[in-house]
Amino acid sequence: MRWGALLALLGAAACLAAAEDPADQLRNPVQEAHARALFKEIRCVVCQNESIDDSEAEVAGNLRQAVRAQVAAGRTDAQIKTYLVQRYGEFILLRPRFSPGNALLWTGPFLIVLAGAGALVLRARRGPAPEVQLTELEEAKLRELNGF
Repeated sequence: MRWGALLALLGAAACLAAAEDPADQLRNPVQEAHARALFKEIRCVVCQNESIDDSEAEVAGNLRQAVRAQVAAGRTDAQIKTYLVQRYGEFILLRPRFSPGNALLWTGPFLIVLAGAGALVLRARRGPAPEVQLTELEEAKLRELNGF
């Protein structure tokens, strides 16, 4: 039983190690670490809620290669992200930047909560609604309906 568990563990480790081709990695370990850090911030356009670091999709592999090429060319994080946003749109970033274009998406939930709280405060200040008196005709109709 122990040997089976050990073999399963070794097999899983081998699969993880083979998940990415070492030939794809940058030779400079500092640049590779930089690229891997960026992978965690970039969304896979196929998987949508996974980073390209976690995704097994072919397009994620292509994006990893593009990021590595940008890192190898000496571009900064901001330059690489700008390149990707120009190519794929703001959606490519797992944490989109705050901009006038998406300000409503960032602030919308807070504005809705504030508007609801304001409405509750205004309603509480007005006090209870005044009691409406029935006309004689309405009272007669009500007695008729109730059978009095």
